Amino acid sequence: MSAVPEPWADPESVWTTPDSALARPLVDDLARDYDERYEPTDGVPSSAELGRYPAELFAPASGGAFLILRASGRAVAGGAFLRLDADTAEMKRVWTHPDHRRRGLARRVMDELEAEARSRGYRTARLTTGARQPEALGLYLALGYEPLFDLDGDLEEISYLRFAKPLA
Repeated sequence: MSAVPEPWADPESVWTTPDSALARPLVDDLARDYDERYEPTDGVPSSAELGRYPAELFAPASGGAFLILRASGRAVAGGAFLRLDADTAEMKRVWTHPDHRRRGLARRVMDELEAEARSRGYRTARLTTGARQPEALGLYLALGYEPLFDLDGDLEEISYLRFAKPLA
């Protein structure tokens, strides 16, 4: 008798918006995670960063995209990109639900985001992660992103870890 695959093993890709009900768990969990990992700056919680980019920047009409991987009707992973310039997409909001981590979902999100950006003519992907997100650092290095900082430096002092990758 063969085992029935877990629903997260092959989630459905859904292109949506960051303000959709489907995306809400991603945004809420990112806010929680940022606030747990990083202290407030001048009394402003780290999760305030999520509000810096209006939802319309992630819309196709603005050159962006917002992806959710959905299994059993629920978001299990997701991510987005926005347009920096005619050649460059900035990857944002890469997230995996805490119950579904270490299963390759973030890699799939990045693969799909990169493919979509490439199909729209972007030639470079950029992204930034924080010094207290070692799992993200490892993922981006494994995916071939070039660090635009000294990997041997004090990551806490560097703070914003910026990366770039050619999409061609």
